[in-house]
Amino acid sequence: MKSNRFFIEFAYNGTNYHGWQRQPDAITVQEKLEEGMQLLLRESISLVGAGRTDAGVHAKQMFAHFELDDPNKLDNIVYKLNRWLPDDISVFTVVNVNETAHARFDATARSYEYHFHLRPDPFFNHNSHILYRLPDFNKMNQAAQLLLEYNDFECFSRSNSDVHTYLCDLMNVSFEHQKYHVIFHIKANRFLRNMVRAIVGTLLEIGYDKMSVDHLHEVLKSKNRSMAGPSAPAQGLYLSRVHYPDHIFKIED
Repeated sequence: MKSNRFFIEFAYNGTNYHGWQRQPDAITVQEKLEEGMQLLLRESISLVGAGRTDAGVHAKQMFAHFELDDPNKLDNIVYKLNRWLPDDISVFTVVNVNETAHARFDATARSYEYHFHLRPDPFFNHNSHILYRLPDFNKMNQAAQLLLEYNDFECFSRSNSDVHTYLCDLMNVSFEHQKYHVIFHIKANRFLRNMVRAIVGTLLEIGYDKMSVDHLHEVLKSKNRSMAGPSAPAQGLYLSRVHYPDHIFKIED
């Protein structure tokens, strides 16, 4: 029997997980989702994710693909999975895609958000980074716009990463301001491990006058992680969207 390929769309609060990808001695989102699917579908399921998120990082939208012989097994699967899964993981859709569709390699871009809150708030304290002292967001935004002039982001990559290139096509950076809540938006064709948190940490150094806006040029040209700022805490980071071409499926906004 010919296998069918499916995309599963889901979201998760990463607080209780050691990232997306399976780990030998830690609980991950992939492990919990595969366990639920195998139990309900009664066959071995291997999920290939659109990427990986680190421990404590969240996803508002994530995709993975999997193979299944009998599509009829998927009747009411979204409802069944959401009843079985813990309440910090939610499944939105399961859709049939063409047999070569790949959750990771067919993604054309990924969008991330980094959330700051500016006063203690029980709804944000564990899912956003609190700033007890207000940084200069105008300087942070100036520095963020400079990033668009570059495509080599080795200075923001985790040391000893197993990547073949540090080139990323950065498409958009912006800040969204609410009364006591600020969101940093960033979109690129790909991201290096720890890249967004390293960028945010460096922008905060600039916002607190520990680094000048112009010095960011030297940081980027150095390709040296130690020249950039510390990584911002994981709880403020969200994978907000994975972008795919229309020929795979139509993602409704």
